[in-house]
Amino acid sequence: MGSRMKIINIYQMKKILIYCKPLQINLWNYIIPWFWQRIAKQLLKSKLLQHIVILQNYKKQKSLVTDEVPLVASRLLLQIFAQELNKLEPEAHKEIAQYALAQIQPRVVSFEEQVSIIREGLAELYENEEQWSKAAQMLSGIDLESGIRMLDDAYKLEKCVKIALLYLEDDDAINAEIFIKKASFLVNNCKDEALNLQYKVCYARILDSKRKFLEAALRYYELSQLEKREISGRRVDEDELQQALSAAVTCTILAAAGPQRSRVLATLYKDERCSKLKIYSILQKVYLERILRKPEVDAFAEELKPHQKALLPDNSTVLDRAMIEHNLLSASKLYTNISFEELGALLGIGPQKAEKIAARMISEDRMRGSIDQVEGVIHFENDIEELQQWDHQIVSICQALNDVLDSMVKKGVMVAV
Repeated sequence: MGSRMKIINIYQMKKILIYCKPLQINLWNYIIPWFWQRIAKQLLKSKLLQHIVILQNYKKQKSLVTDEVPLVASRLLLQIFAQELNKLEPEAHKEIAQYALAQIQPRVVSFEEQVSIIREGLAELYENEEQWSKAAQMLSGIDLESGIRMLDDAYKLEKCVKIALLYLEDDDAINAEIFIKKASFLVNNCKDEALNLQYKVCYARILDSKRKFLEAALRYYELSQLEKREISGRRVDEDELQQALSAAVTCTILAAAGPQRSRVLATLYKDERCSKLKIYSILQKVYLERILRKPEVDAFAEELKPHQKALLPDNSTVLDRAMIEHNLLSASKLYTNISFEELGALLGIGPQKAEKIAARMISEDRMRGSIDQVEGVIHFENDIEELQQWDHQIVSICQALNDVLDSMVKKGVMVAV
């Protein structure tokens, strides 16, 4: 009982000091260093915060963040207030934290550290409730570019990556990209390997979500080749590497058909680990430029994520477009020329759509050929001439290198071959 009375007396003294303005100035000058530390310790020991919550007295403490209370005192009490919030029930925690943020807002610059603690606690609550975007918005309210607090790059990077990952959980790639771009300026200065790995995973997922499939495939493939199996005390399982490899294969198959995609396909096909993947059979057929039939495409579609099945403006899906372009490229290896009627039947689309897709691929240098609109025929050109030119360039480079080596030997320079 005595302890309780002591606490209440200290609390009443605080109110007297706040509201007794004639005495306020003199008292602050002499007793702040001692008095407010006493109050802080008593609040912490007594869990007075919880009693204030139950009685809803917290709404009467507006004066704590006004000019009436010295900044050193306000910061000290708000620090304890913020740290003790997580001991409350979730609903009470949310109500009080939101109220506190609203009251602090006019002087938020003076309480940045305390606001960060409150926001982090609220974000954790929202995350536990799977309210991903709300959690991300709460964290994004933390001022990472403050001129008041000195924040290291690791802290900023952690928050940016966390916010981006939370937005991705709600398939919000646009907001996620905003924060991952901020993180890209910080990642080179961070030595935390686990944080850097999180950044790479997040960036790959954003590229995937934004349908930049070829770039995403390269990022996923890089992740699948991770050599270290333990990073910052966390073990990287083989299954995680397999998932990254599988994601790389999926994104490559969904990427726009063309020379760049073919090069990535060749890299993946030659990787022995891919033979163990469930989607290896379709990888093999795509690499060998075989025409894919509907049952094979449907089986592959079952492995895709929702954003990879999204509708395009022409009401086709990402997968439809990728498979039509692949089959068209495969047809160019089988036929010298073909009418659009026959090509449309082969691709399972109308003649006009087949012509439009072929024209786009030719104009983007993803397929070699020409279109005769009068006859309604497309003429394909093979890549033999291009390959011969490529071989000739390689021979020229080798000959130039030999000439350099011969010149060095003549001058007496020892060359290890």
